[in-house]
Amino acid sequence: MDLAVLAGVLSTGLFAMSYLPMLVKAARTKDLSSYSLGNIAITNVGNAVHSVYVFSLPMGPIWFLHTFYLVASALMLVWFLRYRAAWKAPRPTGPERMP
Repeated sequence: MDLAVLAGVLSTGLFAMSYLPMLVKAARTKDLSSYSLGNIAITNVGNAVHSVYVFSLPMGPIWFLHTFYLVASALMLVWFLRYRAAWKAPRPTGPERMP
């Protein structure tokens, strides 16, 4: 393995690890209210277009990193659309609130 591939493998792992806390928190809390639909949608479109380039390259660490980004951004979009009704709905705060 040459230095460039080793750097690619290490950076792929680091970038993926940096995304994991965001994905875990979003999955656990189902609260994506701090994200914008526009940003998540543009990220998905950008990833789809970038796939044409990435998957034309020889298989390597970039394929795994880009696949991770594709899955992560698609999950965020699905979760955003699925859970936004839950965090937009008013939550009872007064005596009518059930324990």
